[in-house]
Amino acid sequence: MQTITDITQQLDQHLHGLIGPRDPYLNSGRHHLAQQYIRTELSQWGQLTCQSFFCSGHEHFNWQVVIPGKQPTLAPILIGAHYDTVIDSPGADDNASGVAVLLVLAEILFKNPPRRPIHLIAFDLEEYGLIGSLTCAQTWHDQQRPLHLMLSLEMLGYYSSVPHSQTYPVKLLSRVYPNTGDFVALIGDIRAIPHMMRMKRCLRRADAPCEWLPVIHQGRQLPDTRRSDHAPFWDRGYRAILVTDTANLRNPHYHSPSDKLETLDINAMAKATQGLATSLREM
Repeated sequence: MQTITDITQQLDQHLHGLIGPRDPYLNSGRHHLAQQYIRTELSQWGQLTCQSFFCSGHEHFNWQVVIPGKQPTLAPILIGAHYDTVIDSPGADDNASGVAVLLVLAEILFKNPPRRPIHLIAFDLEEYGLIGSLTCAQTWHDQQRPLHLMLSLEMLGYYSSVPHSQTYPVKLLSRVYPNTGDFVALIGDIRAIPHMMRMKRCLRRADAPCEWLPVIHQGRQLPDTRRSDHAPFWDRGYRAILVTDTANLRNPHYHSPSDKLETLDINAMAKATQGLATSLREM
């Protein structure tokens, strides 16, 4: 397993290759460059495949590589992260951070094979209504493909130890969870509770503080829990977990031109990546 120093260096390289406005229509040049970077990096760890879909007359792509696992007949895990941004935001945290973690996990899991197959997918058009992940989830559902678990890596780079830097969508949660934004949050459906507990243990062993929140009814009673690529999988009956720094509930640079590399804590990202890799290999 790579050291924290190794992972930090890998994340930094990927972030430099990805950060920049990546709206597919108004920042199409940088969006295309990000796709090329993702394709090059993922293709090192297996056969690269793409799922194409259309929106507003334009063709878009989800990019995927599969790590076979030691027991390839087991139901797979799907890990996804979106690579598009809102208009004119560099998208360092949203979501170059998630894609960078995805790329490092691909390398770690290729070199240290997990027990079950793992599909790593970079989604497009999350910012336009989760269209890339919706397309993927619907395809898996239509084909009746089994899925052990889906993880959505959504904003994993912003951390703060300042008191009251963490907010919550409802007051009750602020009485239960920390008011400092220095932890990784796991948000999953009830059936994913054992996975969240196991992931929390692995993250904490990697010195990555972690909190987890179970939701019912596909998170519809807390709409903020549905704002990423896991939601289409929840809606189609799959177990899924959002892995996040909680986005606008913590990060003041959310969806803005100030969402830049220098706002990220790459060392904290590296610890989270190491913890996630350990938990995935054990599932």
